[in-house]
Amino acid sequence: MNLALRDIRHHLGRFLLTAVGLGLLLGVVLSMIGIYRGLVADALGLVRAPAAEVWVVETGTRGPFAEGSRIPGDTRESIARLAGVTETGSMTFQSLEATHRDRKLRLQVVGYEPGRLGGPPAIAEGRGLARSRFEIVADVKTGLVVGERIPLGGDVFTVVGTTRGAVSSGGDPVVWMALRDSQVLQFRLSPAPARREAARGPVAAGAPDTINAVVARVAPGASVEAVVEAAKRWKHLAAMTQDDQETILTRSVVEKARQQIGLFTTVLLTVSTVIIALIIYTMTMDKIREIATLKLIGAPDGRIVGLIVQQALALGLIGFSVGASLIASAKDFFPRRVVMLPEDAASLGLVVIVVCLVASGLGVRLALRVDPATALGG
Repeated sequence: MNLALRDIRHHLGRFLLTAVGLGLLLGVVLSMIGIYRGLVADALGLVRAPAAEVWVVETGTRGPFAEGSRIPGDTRESIARLAGVTETGSMTFQSLEATHRDRKLRLQVVGYEPGRLGGPPAIAEGRGLARSRFEIVADVKTGLVVGERIPLGGDVFTVVGTTRGAVSSGGDPVVWMALRDSQVLQFRLSPAPARREAARGPVAAGAPDTINAVVARVAPGASVEAVVEAAKRWKHLAAMTQDDQETILTRSVVEKARQQIGLFTTVLLTVSTVIIALIIYTMTMDKIREIATLKLIGAPDGRIVGLIVQQALALGLIGFSVGASLIASAKDFFPRRVVMLPEDAASLGLVVIVVCLVASGLGVRLALRVDPATALGG
C-alpha cells in the first residue's frame, strides 16, 4: 500500500489546488530563464545577421553596439585590400521613432550597401532592396506589410520585403535600408542646425560619408586574427573578431539584465523552497494522529519518511509540469522574446527535485518526533 498516494487521493482537491498555485510560481521562475535567453538571442541576432568574421570600428571604442563609432566611408575600400579578405560591407546602426497608423514605432535602422555584406539574413515575404534609395525591408514585428509606405526623417520609404525575428538588444524591430538613406537619417543636420553650422563656416551639403562599422569575411584557410591585426595598424581604427563582438554584447549590453534576472530567479526559488516546506509541514501536522497510529502498529520510520518525501516530490513535479505547460503556451504573447530550451527546463526540474527534498526535511523532523501514544489520546 502506498500511503502517500492514498493520502493524496483522500485530499485530492486541496492537493491539486496547492500544486497549481506552486506551478504558477515555478512558471514565473521558468519565464525568467526564458526571458534571459531571449535577451541574449535578441542581442546576438543583429550582430550575427551579416555572417561576418571581422568587425572594424572607430579606435578606442567597442562599437557599434556597445559604444558609438564613426569612421570614414572609404574605410571599406581599405579593408577590402587587406590580404585574406574576400567580402566587405559598410554599415550604420541607429534607433529612431516613427509615426505610422497613428501609433509610435520604435525602430532599429540598419544601413548597408545592397549587394554587399550587412543585409537581412532572410526575406520572409517580398524581396530585398533593388533600388539605391527609399526602400526598406522591415521585420514583421513592426506591423508593416509589403507595399506600405512610411515616413522616416522627412522622406517616404516603401516596404519591399519583410523578415522574422530580427530585433535589437533592446527589443526594437529592425528595418534595413540602403546605406545612403541611413546616412541621411543619422548624420544630416535638420534645417535650423544646418543654418547655424553654415554661419560658423563651410559645411558639406547633405549627409557626410560616415559609417559606424565595416564588416568583412576572410578566405577559407586565412587567419581572421591576422586580418584583425592588420586593420589595427591604422591608428584611427579598431578591429575585432565575430566572437569578440559577441562577447562584448553578452558581457556588457545584457550583463546587468543577466544579474538582475539571476537574482530574481534565486529569490523565487528560495520562496518556492519555503512555500513547499510550509505546505509539507502543514500536511504533516494534519496527519499527526495517523502517523502516531502507524508508529503504534509498528510501521518503520522509513515508511513514514517515504510518505512525506513522496508527497513533497509529487507536489513539486506536478507544480513544475503545470508551470512549464503554462509558460510554453503563453510565451508567444510576451512583449519580449522568450526562448525555452529543453536543457533549461531539465535543469530547473532537477532543481525542483532538490528543493522538494530539502523542503520535506521540516515535515520529516516533525513526523519522527511524533509520540505513538498520541494515537490513544482523545
